[in-house]
Amino acid sequence: MTDPVALRARMYGEDDLSSIPVFGGGFINFGFWRDIPLTGELTEQDRVRSQLDLYRQVYAGVGPADRVVEVGSGLGVGAAWAVEELGPVSITGVDLNPAQVRRARAQRDDRLEFVVGAAEALPLPEASADVVLSLEAAQHIDDLRGFAISAHRVLRPGGRFVVSTFFVPDASTVGQVAQRLETFASGVDREHPLPLFLDDLAFAGFTDVTATSIGAHVWPGLDRWIAQLGFAEDTWPRHWLTCYQDGLLDYYVVTARA
Repeated sequence: MTDPVALRARMYGEDDLSSIPVFGGGFINFGFWRDIPLTGELTEQDRVRSQLDLYRQVYAGVGPADRVVEVGSGLGVGAAWAVEELGPVSITGVDLNPAQVRRARAQRDDRLEFVVGAAEALPLPEASADVVLSLEAAQHIDDLRGFAISAHRVLRPGGRFVVSTFFVPDASTVGQVAQRLETFASGVDREHPLPLFLDDLAFAGFTDVTATSIGAHVWPGLDRWIAQLGFAEDTWPRHWLTCYQDGLLDYYVVTARA
């Protein structure tokens, strides 16, 4: 069996996942499609907008006084948008993949910094951030409790923590998603049960923990885009939607206070 860590490294390194047609514009996320009509032909502009709209969900509330850390910052295009649109003091992007960090450093703004580091051991000082957020990266993190502890250490008291990605709603179904989706079967993605992650946040010292499902605005649009790219209904990329419909997987925005 191929090592999942090596697979992730190749996906985001030499294979450059952002370059495949499923994604677009340098973003690597499933998108938030609420305000995009799904009745006609989707354009690449629609796809890019969906991904940017997901950033808007996660970066909501970030303002000019904030020092932000984005975990799993990828090519840095979301962080570059955020410094222009929202004007925080700074955004530090942390990514485990050195190739991604090198690419992200092409984003030129004195408020942006990109560093190599693991979510479970963020290479940043204690209480140095007002907001720690992560957009569609937590599904790759093996140790979510370690991530929660590390994020809590980096945040100032009262600071905000925001994570968006897909979780398993019910721990009793773990194993079923891997039977339908190749990224889970290979170990690239992890079937993290949402209740366990919420427990991890409480263990780390977070309060005001909330989880909001946004799956209704993610999965149908993503499936429509994948179908338009030519993937038949019986191919595994079309099973994201059926996993959601069968209650095996959903997309959440999780928030908490340090």
